[in-house]
Amino acid sequence: MLQKKKKISKKEMKEDKLVTFVNKSAKFFDEYKNKVFTYGAILVVAIAAVYFYINQKNEDNLAAGTELSRVLTLYEQGSYLEAIEGKQGTNIIGLKRIVEEYGSTENGETAKIYLANAYSFLGNQEEAIKYYEDYNGNIDYLKAAALAGRAGYYASSGEYEKAADLYLSAAKISKLNVENPNYLLNAGIYYLQIGSKEEAKELFNEIKDDYTTSLAGREVNKYLAQIQ
Repeated sequence: MLQKKKKISKKEMKEDKLVTFVNKSAKFFDEYKNKVFTYGAILVVAIAAVYFYINQKNEDNLAAGTELSRVLTLYEQGSYLEAIEGKQGTNIIGLKRIVEEYGSTENGETAKIYLANAYSFLGNQEEAIKYYEDYNGNIDYLKAAALAGRAGYYASSGEYEKAADLYLSAAKISKLNVENPNYLLNAGIYYLQIGSKEEAKELFNEIKDDYTTSLAGREVNKYLAQIQ
């Protein structure tokens, strides 16, 4: 007499699949354990490298901030050459060296603008433009300053359209920048210089409407008079 076939329950089916999975996993691990350990080691090294890089970046940024705070005293006194090169016999290393050593950090990027300004004040526009163009930081007013610095370079070489476009771009970086009326005024002046009267007029009127109390707002009427 044939015995009745035992029906396998769902629970038993699940347990059987689990055993099969565990056995396959163990077999896979046994066959590829050397690769697993190798890739795991690579991953650990990669994570450690990223951690070290971020930590080092933070330390470098703090160091750049310390050096920058020291040299700004010279910059604010108008001692631009010493601010660039550093002051012998002191711990002030100078903006140029700060940029060389920490230029990829945020404070190092800030130093680029001060360095460019210092060169500009000394009349060395060729060196100044290099650092204005090299700025790659995340601070809005410094982004605008870099554009304005480039605009000043082109204005000094008679390329007024480039100067006007860059001053206008600088004014558009942030609405909170106190230099915006000056950027707009300069843009308008150089547009006027190349005969783009409508563009100039629009910018002059914007200054008149939005920045009445600024120095640019007090000067803008004389430029509007040249158009009307």
